[in-house]
Amino acid sequence: MSAAGDPAAAAAAAAAGEDQPRAGVLAQQLLNIVLFVTILTSAIAFIEPSPHDLLMFALFAMCVGARVPFDRKLVPLVVLLTLWLLGACLSLIQLGDQAKAIQYVGTSIYLALASVTFACMFSDGDLVRLLVLRRAYILAALIATAAGYAGFFHLVPGYQVFLDNDRVSATFKDPNVYGPFLILPLLLLLVGTLTRGIRLFGMLATLVLLGGLFLSFSRGAWLHFGLSAAVAIALLLATASDPRTRSRMVVLGLLAVVATALLVIAMMSIDSVHDMFVERAKAIQPYDVGPGGRFWEQRLALGEILDHPNGMGPFEFGRVFGTQQHDVYMQGFLVYGWLGGAAYLTIVLVTLATGLRAALVPAPWQTYLIAAYAGLVGEAVEGFIVDTDHWRHFFLLLGMVWGLTVATINDRRLAWRLDAGRDARRDPALASAV
Repeated sequence: MSAAGDPAAAAAAAAAGEDQPRAGVLAQQLLNIVLFVTILTSAIAFIEPSPHDLLMFALFAMCVGARVPFDRKLVPLVVLLTLWLLGACLSLIQLGDQAKAIQYVGTSIYLALASVTFACMFSDGDLVRLLVLRRAYILAALIATAAGYAGFFHLVPGYQVFLDNDRVSATFKDPNVYGPFLILPLLLLLVGTLTRGIRLFGMLATLVLLGGLFLSFSRGAWLHFGLSAAVAIALLLATASDPRTRSRMVVLGLLAVVATALLVIAMMSIDSVHDMFVERAKAIQPYDVGPGGRFWEQRLALGEILDHPNGMGPFEFGRVFGTQQHDVYMQGFLVYGWLGGAAYLTIVLVTLATGLRAALVPAPWQTYLIAAYAGLVGEAVEGFIVDTDHWRHFFLLLGMVWGLTVATINDRRLAWRLDAGRDARRDPALASAV
């Protein structure tokens, strides 16, 4: 397995760009700078529009300026996203001129464009660009987590801004969004440790982010991370090049589990952490059951889906029944209608199926794809208990998986053609088939 994310590999990829025209190289460098800043600001999500949203438009422009190509293998993603958005627009017809609902659909359009942009950016498997993403995302997560620690332990004036009902929301509005935001950088660090060994920075950063994830007290995020980590480890073991590498990964994985357990035990020794954990660790919370509870609302939502083929439109279910159903797949049908809901479900299923096949294929960027795919699996499962259709990091994961899947397909086809060419040179009778 190639050690994607290795600075040496990234440097080699950068050196390959020396043959490009000078203007092209400059455009690529500017694109990577804008990508770094855009991802870095993705942790600032307590205001709307956020700096990240504004910078995404700069990133769109830089992609055009750097002539980032659109691979036709991304057409299915574009078609499915278009159907999803078409369903959203059709659902608006019945609502009339409601600015909030129109803004909601506008956000969906923006996020769909963002996912396609990321897919295009990573469809060539550029290791330098992937390394830029990795560094920016880990740094963004560390900044958000530092704010979370400052809030939870009352280290700064106005610490309440980083809390939501004594749970860490950090630089996000909701702990249930902050927690999942940390999972991709945690997976990148975990995959890096299992493939390249223990590094001091990686170990410290992992512990800091794990602590931040724990203090979000988000049961969904905890489940998300556990499932995603398990998927990432399983894929790494399945694609390990030899038994020795596999054994080393098992040992490092066990050490990671032990370190995580020790971290949780240490944090539980703090009274405020212990009390909140005991409360949040309950399998069923008061807002889950009974009239008006999460599961009650989901039963109501199923009936409304059947009664509204065109959907109810944004916020309508909550307006009618007082709260949301907390299920992104029901959300898809309730807000975007049967057309949009079916398209969203298809996007998730197709991405998981094609991404799994690509993640098992050796490629220089394989570890990045494994991390992104594992994160998407966890997020897809978490979608059964929370609405994730406007989570920015979901669309980043979606774009990464599609882009790196396309890169892997192209890489395999190129390798096949090179092999066929070598065979043809050895046997002239095969030349006409190449």
